[in-house]
Amino acid sequence: MQVIDLFNLQGTLFVMILAGVVLKRRGIIDEPGKKCLTDLCVSIIIPCNIIKSCLIAFDMSVLKACSVLLAVGILIQLLCVFLNRFLFNGYHEQQKKVLQYCTIVSNGGFLGNPIAEGVYGSLGLLYASVFLIPMRVVMWSAGTSYFVAGSTDPKKVIRNILTHPCLVAIYIGMFLMVTQIQLPVLLVSSIQNIGNCNSAITMFIIGTILADVNVKTIVNKTTLWFSVLRLILLPLIAFGLGLLFGLDPTATGVGVIMTGMPAGATAAIFAARYNSDAPFATKCVVLTTLLSMVTIPIWCYIIG
Repeated sequence: MQVIDLFNLQGTLFVMILAGVVLKRRGIIDEPGKKCLTDLCVSIIIPCNIIKSCLIAFDMSVLKACSVLLAVGILIQLLCVFLNRFLFNGYHEQQKKVLQYCTIVSNGGFLGNPIAEGVYGSLGLLYASVFLIPMRVVMWSAGTSYFVAGSTDPKKVIRNILTHPCLVAIYIGMFLMVTQIQLPVLLVSSIQNIGNCNSAITMFIIGTILADVNVKTIVNKTTLWFSVLRLILLPLIAFGLGLLFGLDPTATGVGVIMTGMPAGATAAIFAARYNSDAPFATKCVVLTTLLSMVTIPIWCYIIG
């Protein structure tokens, strides 16, 4: 993939975000409308997108070939969960939730897959899909718990997490991936078309949040520090693990690129949905996405 193609993919995010800004400032999307879009996104669009991502060819031979890469992905997620236990304890609770979520969740689903395919071909796309499995599981379990675990009733907290629409989608998607059950074409087409709305709707929502944020405050000490963690330190760890486990160059490259993706856009969605600091989450997403237009090509060059 040429550098210009990387810029085009990442620039697409900003075009859709700007569209959301315009829609909000012109009153086309008001506050009730933003809440409606957020609920729609979390309840059906994102779950369909998760299931769609699991509708790939995946048999035991593929599992064996990708097992080491999968193990690296699991280790990285476990490390991120561990770091979240103490790395952000000095921050306000609302910002802490956002930083914890953004640490374990990247925007690999939207940006990572096409970049992996563009750089490494169909094998890269397969590796990316496998590498994202641990992130998706942690994203909709531990990641979701950062936002919904506000209840004092542990049973209610666990029930809210385990029955979350996005985690239910993981159950369904993993079952379909492992069993390779062929769903009716009508159902697959419906899931894919609804899931395809994810990128645009998510970016629109971020734009509506950004419309109420002072752009001059996007770059600050906290967002810059987090950008270094998300875009440099974490992929550096992935690179080291790839070398340690003896991964081939393609698998190592995919692991580094997917780990070095910007903060997941769903951070702003969940922050808005569960009354956290949505403007701060938007700043993290926007700044890391902007800076990744520089760091991702550099990582691609380093990996070779």
